[in-house]
Amino acid sequence: MILEAEPDIAVVGEAGDGRQALEQVRVLQPDVVLMDIRMPRMDGVEATRRISADGAASGGSGRASRVLMLTTFDLDEYVVDALRAGASGFLLKDAPAAELVQAIKVVAQGEAMLAPSITRRLLDRFAERLPSAGGEAAGAEAGRAEALLTERELEVVRAVARGLSNAEIAGELFVSETTVKTHVGHVLTKLGLRDRVQVAVFAYESGLVRPGG
Repeated sequence: MILEAEPDIAVVGEAGDGRQALEQVRVLQPDVVLMDIRMPRMDGVEATRRISADGAASGGSGRASRVLMLTTFDLDEYVVDALRAGASGFLLKDAPAAELVQAIKVVAQGEAMLAPSITRRLLDRFAERLPSAGGEAAGAEAGRAEALLTERELEVVRAVARGLSNAEIAGELFVSETTVKTHVGHVLTKLGLRDRVQVAVFAYESGLVRPGG
């Protein structure tokens, strides 16, 4: 009801579990999938992983659906896994209707839903689970980033990992918002990342940003 009330949003399908969601996405090819994490038959993380894999396999020939996860702080311990699986962001289940609508529109435009209040708490909480390899691998990734990125781009990476918006980064670095967007674009290209969410996860995995830092 909330989404159908929006003139520029059309709900093209609904699913009761992850497997059905995956089937619907493959047929309907929606711009955005609003995905729960905890579902029967196939959870939202696995469904997201397969949706992302489908998009990658298309090689740009098909329209890749972007996934916005629904989560709760106290119950869901799979947010980092969801981001690694290819989710473009996450939203609290008790978010106001206006925030839900805005998040969907942001993700539809190709941006990541990286709300600062959620990002800081979740990435700090799950940071000890982030490194999938040993310290040497993380150090190698940090070294690669430092070799590829300018000092200003590294500053932007650290700011994104802290959950700052473009406007907040611009104010902190005393540059224009357009300049920040340009830096973010360069970071994505140089590191081969898809969006701001992946930048944040990369920053924690590589050690460029420390939990609570």
